[in-house]
Amino acid sequence: MAASKVSKKLHSMAIDFLSSRRNANNLADIIALIESNESNIPPCLLALEIIFLEVLKRRDMFLENPAAGSCAVDTESQYRIWLRECFDDAWSKILAVVSNSPKISVQTQALSTAMKLIAMEGQNPLEPLKKEEHYFPNNRLRLLLVAILSSGRNGGQLLARLQEFSTYPDVLYNVWKQLFPIAIGLQRSGQRPDENFIRNYLDLIDKFPLPKPGRGERGQDHDLTDNLLCGQQGHNGYILNMDHMRKAVNKVWGCVMHWNHTPATQRLLLVVLLERVLPFLDKPLLLTDYLMDSLDSGGAISLLALQGIFTLIQNHNLEYPNIFSKLYSMFEPEIFHTKFKARLFYLSDMFLSSTHLPENIVAAFAKRLARLSLVAPPEDIHIILMFIGNLILRHPGLKLLIDNPNRTNVPEDPFVMEERDPSKSRAMESSLWELHALQSHVLPGVGTAANFIYNPLPSVEWDLSQILEDNSDDIFEREMKKKLKEIALTFDRPQSLSLPQHERVSQFWQLV
Repeated sequence: MAASKVSKKLHSMAIDFLSSRRNANNLADIIALIESNESNIPPCLLALEIIFLEVLKRRDMFLENPAAGSCAVDTESQYRIWLRECFDDAWSKILAVVSNSPKISVQTQALSTAMKLIAMEGQNPLEPLKKEEHYFPNNRLRLLLVAILSSGRNGGQLLARLQEFSTYPDVLYNVWKQLFPIAIGLQRSGQRPDENFIRNYLDLIDKFPLPKPGRGERGQDHDLTDNLLCGQQGHNGYILNMDHMRKAVNKVWGCVMHWNHTPATQRLLLVVLLERVLPFLDKPLLLTDYLMDSLDSGGAISLLALQGIFTLIQNHNLEYPNIFSKLYSMFEPEIFHTKFKARLFYLSDMFLSSTHLPENIVAAFAKRLARLSLVAPPEDIHIILMFIGNLILRHPGLKLLIDNPNRTNVPEDPFVMEERDPSKSRAMESSLWELHALQSHVLPGVGTAANFIYNPLPSVEWDLSQILEDNSDDIFEREMKKKLKEIALTFDRPQSLSLPQHERVSQFWQLV
């Protein structure tokens, strides 16, 4: 049967079911049809959505005394119990579609249907509530989250659709409330979350950010009366308890940290930690050992761990005497090909901003950066040159490196590039001859930038943030905008109509 005919038939069956109880079997037929064929799923989802949104609105599944409902013999109670069973059955079918459907469009439709049903059930509870109690179908939300997280593949698109509901305070609160039971449930069942589950779990945390600390300090609750997904009639407001939110964050993170992570999930974990979670942790200094261990991993993981340590030093008075050796060892040629290289330059500039650092330490960084500039891409050479200039501005004693009277020839440079301890690199005995070499760079812009060593230094430091994200396209655009008076098209000025001397064309062609 054509898809349009199936859709019309199911829509008609849904309307007939809602019109008369004599058509009660239509509901069972629709629920059974959802598993018959992949092409039947979208119209079945729409039909179930039509039916149960109206049933919930009519409160046809409401039971005044649920405990005694199973013992009731009257027809009305039996019908309500049957409707509940059908609702639970349909809910499990919808979750199966969210988790297992091969088409992301079908998964997204099932997720949308599920959230609409959660909203309607929250507005029209199936059981009596206590006075002023705000009801949210947490059990259904938890099952929905498990279906998304356990889909066996990257759930980024589903989570992006779910993120649209994070604007509702009650959804935001209850998602965080359910994250810990989901994590601890895996632990108690003896299951180990796989890479896809961990990636989806961290992505969910990233997409459901908490209110900023400045907006919701510890102990300060928010009375939210508008914009609730499950706002019941007659309910005056909704209290967003920030203490409960913080406790949920700390419990969740305590589980996530102990999972077995691959390099990819560890990198994602550090990103989420730094950008979302760290301000809400009660004891952030407990992360010190983990961050220090991550420093030895290399690549992007080391950079992210370095940022975490810097945050602990800056905001939580962490003392880490070996930090400069760790930072120094990160400057390798491979850093220019990583995604987070701009972060390294930014953090290094912050770490070396103090004017009270020993000059031999700062000189080692300047010399190492100068050496790396010989193999760096052009866009990174600009950053390195400004970085070195800033170091010289902070420590005028480093001007000795520009024109060291005791410098030797390049092959006899006393600087030890392989040394990991900056205080033992002998940088103060060397000179920045690399900057002289850069003045002959093939790109005029690089050569011009390297000329700063011959000019008076500025009174204020260069702002690295303006060029940290520059790439080769930006350099090309800047070069294209430059206007030159003369453009050399040949080495020899032509004296006649003949070809210039040594022109390769003349070896193969003779003009007559």
